[in-house]
Amino acid sequence: MSAGAVEGLERELSAARRNVFLLTFAQALLASSGPIVFSIGALAGYNLLGEDKSLATAPLTGFNIGVALGAVFVAIAARLLGRAHGFIVGALVGASGGLIAAIALFRGDFWLFALGFVLVGISSGFAQKIRFAAADASPSFYKPRAISWILAGGVISAVLGPQVVILTKDLFEPVLFAGAFVALAPLCGLAIVLFLMLRLPDHKAAGAASGEVARPLKEIVLTQRFLTGMVCGISSYALMTFMMTGAPLAMVIGCGFSPEMATLGIQWHVLAMFGPSFFTGMLIQRLGTEKVVAAGLLILMACATVAHAGIALWNFWGALILLGIGWNFGFIGATAIVASSYRPHEADKVQGFHDIILFGAVALASFSSGKVFNAYGWQAINLMFWPITGISLVLVLLLLLRSRRAAV
Repeated sequence: MSAGAVEGLERELSAARRNVFLLTFAQALLASSGPIVFSIGALAGYNLLGEDKSLATAPLTGFNIGVALGAVFVAIAARLLGRAHGFIVGALVGASGGLIAAIALFRGDFWLFALGFVLVGISSGFAQKIRFAAADASPSFYKPRAISWILAGGVISAVLGPQVVILTKDLFEPVLFAGAFVALAPLCGLAIVLFLMLRLPDHKAAGAASGEVARPLKEIVLTQRFLTGMVCGISSYALMTFMMTGAPLAMVIGCGFSPEMATLGIQWHVLAMFGPSFFTGMLIQRLGTEKVVAAGLLILMACATVAHAGIALWNFWGALILLGIGWNFGFIGATAIVASSYRPHEADKVQGFHDIILFGAVALASFSSGKVFNAYGWQAINLMFWPITGISLVLVLLLLLRSRRAAV
């Protein structure tokens, strides 16, 4: 490689690292909405309902529907405004959603509360694009590590979100939890400041300049690599949401633990979701993407085993911690597989399609969690893990075998 090429690569890597740094902290601020809504959303919804409590997790379903909608809106916003300004739009929507949810609590309006969660979810859907933006702005060898660093920012959100709940839930007493949703506005405002500092490359212009023709979406999404990445990502994320949504209800309503214990359980879970990100990228580079995904699926099976073993506090917390680690390995690896299945100028349409399917499945998982818990109990939630992780594990092993054959 010539000296000029080396110098150009170093400049590209330096710019990528700067963007990843800014995106990591912006993602952490916006991702704080996740621990907030999941730790108290079902409980607040439960308090707003009358005798029939089966819809307690409906606001969380609204959140996940919003995430799926956000995957569509962020593609439109990125096309019209550019990615950085599209993220700013998403942050403004999130701030509005938090304020609407707080107003709904003051009014005792369950469906307005759910609407607020939809808007917060749309903002989170915008934020989900950040992991792809970091990967697309990085050299190919740096993509897994860029994704890992973005998700590592979740360690901040894992601490920040629950602490916001604990510190602000009584701020407007006797209206519980309203303060936590008001706090989303300044968090989104800080993220906007970071987005204004971004300098992201224009891959569409680069693709047009190179003369490369984008493949049809159908051709890309029917490849074994894309399908395996998408199925494993859906399995990891949907199962994580399915258990995380039901866990606070099982702990507080089913077993009599305090809301603080449930909130701390979610905090440990979110820390476990994002903490491994500091080395997941390095593991992918050393072991290979498929092996890391397979490890994540096996850890999800271990999570179901611990949860099924009993209803003591350690069972809940231990299962939630394993759930977070399994999600981390499974989802980061699956994202890296998907990111390697398309060319840079094909990114927006492939990512949009992927995230619509992904978060549509996640929304269904969160909605069904409350239904399954009310109808069949906590153990039924745990039993759902085995067939889903089993099918995903077979797919990733088949992809690993194909990659090995191709390397021979």
